[in-house]
Amino acid sequence: METRKAVLITGASAGIGAAVARMAAARGWDVGIGYRSDKAGAQAVAGEVEAVGGHAVLLPGDVSDPAVIPGLFDTFDTAFGRLDALVNNAGIVDVAARVEDMTAERLGVMFATNLTSAFLCAGEAVRRMGTHHGGKGGVIVNMSSKAATLCSANQYVDYAASKAGIDVLTKGLSDEVAGHGIRVVGLRPGIIDTPIHGRGGEPDRADRLGPTVPMGRKGTAEEVAEAVLWLMSDQASYVTGTSFDVAGGR
Repeated sequence: METRKAVLITGASAGIGAAVARMAAARGWDVGIGYRSDKAGAQAVAGEVEAVGGHAVLLPGDVSDPAVIPGLFDTFDTAFGRLDALVNNAGIVDVAARVEDMTAERLGVMFATNLTSAFLCAGEAVRRMGTHHGGKGGVIVNMSSKAATLCSANQYVDYAASKAGIDVLTKGLSDEVAGHGIRVVGLRPGIIDTPIHGRGGEPDRADRLGPTVPMGRKGTAEEVAEAVLWLMSDQASYVTGTSFDVAGGR
């Protein structure tokens, strides 16, 4: 019997991360479910993974704390003994604000969660998957945002800047490890119907802005997950160092 591949997904208790976990399990992957505080959500996703024949391990921890990250990967190693893909999905958004009103505290949390954690998780993945470290190769999918190119003036310039950093990480890291069996790719979701809008104080944001998208509607977490699963698959074997918009033409 072919051994199932294993993927570690940060921020997988809800939204896009949860959709990726469910879809990956249905397509033959075992899943590490990273989450910060939503244990019930993570447990529900784990149940869905196992219901379709996958194995799941819960990986609790706040990735904005660098000391937490090695332990998440160690727990994953113990559960599966292999790492074939990392989906750097964990991210936050704060309430809308202008740059002149942003504090150092806000910026520190934003960049630690959205960008620094992605660098550190990617490093852990490379040390496991890279052929120059004795690994068998793999894929890193970094979750950016269309905000990285639109810049989100008067709303979330800090969030947009953190996601622009993700785009740089994607290209820079891909150039470093393309010869070591690892592909690194990014996605820039647009207006997607997920709980992140509520956490930014605008629970109706996707409904409000959906009609302004060229396609005339908001996107779904499952539509983003489809792109992630393709990038993780062998069908994308010649794709690395690039980021794709999943934004309805926005």
